[in-house]
Amino acid sequence: MRLAPVVLAGGSGSRLWPMSREQYPKQLIGLLGPDSLLQTTVRRMNGFPAEAGVVSAPIVVCGDEHRFVTAEQLRASGIDARIVVEPVRRDTAPALTLAAATACADGEDAIVVAMPADHAIADVSAFQRSIALAVLHAQDGAIATLGVPPTRPDTGFGYIKLGTVLGAGAHRIGRFVEKPAAELAAQYLASGQYWWNSGIFIVRASVWLATVKTLQPAMYDACMLAHAQGATGDGFFRPGADAFRQSPSDSIDYAVMERLGSNEALAPGVVVPLEAGWSDLGSWDAVWDALDKDADGNVARGRVVFEDATSSFAHSEGRLVACLGVTNVVVVETADAVLVADRSRVQDVKRLVNRIRGQQAPEADAHRKVRRPWGHYDAIDHGERFQVKRIVVHPGGRLSLQLHYHRAEHWIVVSGTALVTRGDEQFMLSENQSTFIPLGVTHRLENPGKLPLELIEVQSGSYLDEDDIVRFDDTYGRA
Repeated sequence: MRLAPVVLAGGSGSRLWPMSREQYPKQLIGLLGPDSLLQTTVRRMNGFPAEAGVVSAPIVVCGDEHRFVTAEQLRASGIDARIVVEPVRRDTAPALTLAAATACADGEDAIVVAMPADHAIADVSAFQRSIALAVLHAQDGAIATLGVPPTRPDTGFGYIKLGTVLGAGAHRIGRFVEKPAAELAAQYLASGQYWWNSGIFIVRASVWLATVKTLQPAMYDACMLAHAQGATGDGFFRPGADAFRQSPSDSIDYAVMERLGSNEALAPGVVVPLEAGWSDLGSWDAVWDALDKDADGNVARGRVVFEDATSSFAHSEGRLVACLGVTNVVVVETADAVLVADRSRVQDVKRLVNRIRGQQAPEADAHRKVRRPWGHYDAIDHGERFQVKRIVVHPGGRLSLQLHYHRAEHWIVVSGTALVTRGDEQFMLSENQSTFIPLGVTHRLENPGKLPLELIEVQSGSYLDEDDIVRFDDTYGRA
């Protein structure tokens, strides 16, 4: 039996602002350690017992805006994955449908193990044992999901009511319940008849496609046409954009799972217990809960000092964060924003981000450090008519051939070697050398060396935003 891990990596994670942002969401960040949540998730099926199923290369479904960072992180982890790029966001049900079609494309009807890219699992061995049990039900034609026996009346999770006992701890799915109020969540916990919904699904690819075809025919038609029209290039599979846009946007739970029990002709829904230290990391409180704490219940990451503080979380990406006499507080410091919140209110961070976005503040969606397929830049200073950036270009990386109508640029090489195209000229710059790019002149920056190229760019002009760019040629298909 062949298993196809599917990692759904299209979320935005705005409740974990300011670390997680629209352009660099939480699955790409090392929230719990040096590796990103995406890297940790993709490795989660490593070492799966061969007698329970042969694991094929993972399928990662991500958004177009995150495809290069996703590919870079997978390469850095030595992971050979099939990356499916969603042309637009359509939630998890269409994403899984594209993945199931991909899993069937080689003529093999694999069992799909679909996992969100932004969850945490403390005990991977226990996780794999739950998957192995779910695979047995999937082999028999069921759509299985993993349910987490609750440890507290949490209002941030969806719940699954347990149905008929099937043995080995598994149950038929009774019904799904969305995030309940506190009093109802307490009743669910006391009854012992409800488990948290982990959002992890195990199903034969053909069964998923047949179920979607029955329950969501418009979604099925759009996704299958998009897959048929898709093309592979530069390490990505790109479904047909126009066809995929016609798909309804819906989650796996709403589109399929909540409807299974109402139609006996459909695949049965099964829930298997997962007791492996699972967390959806959906808030800063969940991150605090997942990390080791000091004797006072505090979690410190980066340059943090606690004095007479209890049950608090503080994260620093650079500056010293000192917390004195506080309880149940979250402090998150980044280069361009600081969050201070009561731990009991962290579910409202998304609302706060929407307010910041309403003020058209760039911090709502983007970090000061911006990743690009060729490397990254960090806007370290700016004024009314100038901006200073630190630019790092990967070995072999090249920016697009471009021009700007409203700004000129000065480049100073700090380390590495730069190949510069400026109008009809082409020349090399090494450490401590510089050049000037006049307004309106076509130019390109490349790193021909084997070490990263680092330079300082000083922009000056009447308009300095990123949309003042005309691309004539681009290695990464952005022209």
